[in-house]
Amino acid sequence: MPYEPVIGLEVHAHLLTDSKIFCRCSTKFGGVPNSQVCPICLGMPGVLPVLNQRAVEFALRIGLATNCRIAKHSLFARKNYFYPDLPKGYQISQYEEPLCEGGFVEIEIDGKVRRIGLTRIHLEEDAGKSVHAEGYVAEDETLIDVNRCGVPLIEIVSEPDIWSPREAAMYVSQLRQIVQYLEICDGNMEEGSLRCDANVSVRPVGTMEFGVKTELKNMNSIRGVEKALEFEIARQIRVLEEGGEIVQQTLLWDADRNEAVPMRSKEYAHDYRYFPEPDLVPVEIDANWLKNIKASLPELPLARKQRLVQQYGLPVYDAEVLTDSRVLADYFEETAKSSGDAKSSSNWVMGEVLRVLKDSDGDIANFAVKPAELGALIRLINNGTISGKIAKSVFEEMVQTGKPAEVIVKEKGLLQISDSSEIQSIVADVLKNNPSEVEKYLAGKEQVLGFLVGQVMKATRGKANPKLVNEIFQREFSNLKK
Repeated sequence: MPYEPVIGLEVHAHLLTDSKIFCRCSTKFGGVPNSQVCPICLGMPGVLPVLNQRAVEFALRIGLATNCRIAKHSLFARKNYFYPDLPKGYQISQYEEPLCEGGFVEIEIDGKVRRIGLTRIHLEEDAGKSVHAEGYVAEDETLIDVNRCGVPLIEIVSEPDIWSPREAAMYVSQLRQIVQYLEICDGNMEEGSLRCDANVSVRPVGTMEFGVKTELKNMNSIRGVEKALEFEIARQIRVLEEGGEIVQQTLLWDADRNEAVPMRSKEYAHDYRYFPEPDLVPVEIDANWLKNIKASLPELPLARKQRLVQQYGLPVYDAEVLTDSRVLADYFEETAKSSGDAKSSSNWVMGEVLRVLKDSDGDIANFAVKPAELGALIRLINNGTISGKIAKSVFEEMVQTGKPAEVIVKEKGLLQISDSSEIQSIVADVLKNNPSEVEKYLAGKEQVLGFLVGQVMKATRGKANPKLVNEIFQREFSNLKK
């Protein structure tokens, strides 16, 4: 019997606020364990939380960007459970009245746009971190770092609208891009800034009833999400085909062993004994504030990719690469504006710029060559001032020195030779000094032209205009054939 998967995802994103959601402690990643804490995030008796307005603003940004209904009135609740890294014994979250409901995220798959529905987006605080790492503690010990307690989170809960591990990976990738474009989360999955839990079940193809679901945790990469879902879907199908039953439980994905292992039986909402948080007043959203936030939203990645294709005539692949991050897309568009040549700008950004950044582990926001300077270099190529080969060496020096292309070209005497009489003379010498290659060309082996052109470029140290060189060779050979 053929089966199909049904997948829903819960994505948690750390918000890029300077302080925690209910106190003034720092949210900076990588601090000395247990150094960024206070009585509020430690859950000491008698303390009172105060809601961080910036966290609410960031949650509203993602809600508006994903077409959610924004609640004018929302409530925080206590989610009660015991775990060593949760000092209070409960988590402040939202339950029955979240900040954002409905909405959708669009993904592009095989050239078609698919819409993944959202159930809700709500605010909550993060828990701490249990440290089991070898080298820190003995085998039977666990240490607790509570620095992360109280770091503001949004939880983005999808509808069960995802039908394959590939779609799930593309959905997480799109969400990651969106929160980065909105500048509300850095999207770093390895550091836990963006985390994903997956609910997955399988059912016979053609049926509408959902199967028993399991929950997958501990996936710290987009590829990890895809691989974990592939494993669990195959496992569930195998169990059913062997006559077994799926048990509702939470599984941990082990990336090293490429398998999911049981963690605990699945909890239900009533297990958490939710009730309204008595120490926080309801959240009331001002209409003008919401209007201003909506007006400040940037163009989102999918829309920007589609615009780059339409406005600049770029291939879809180029647009996908260039819109990977907002700053990279900005860099390209500013370069294209300066150069007047979108495709050449795309080629240079995707080629030389990204190569240098990869080799140096650099950041496009701090790249030494500014978009206007790269645009000026491309103009020098297009107007025949320098050749493409020379341009690459000029670019390397621009990266190293920060000097403009025009200055480097003048200082090093790199102006392209476009004097046809000068090139004509060099071509004549090359033909005279390479009679065997000339005979091969005239006999039909036209590939030797590349060698002959190379000899001219060598003689001019790469400064001869390649187009003009080829034209003169073609004219000379045409005359020889007569």
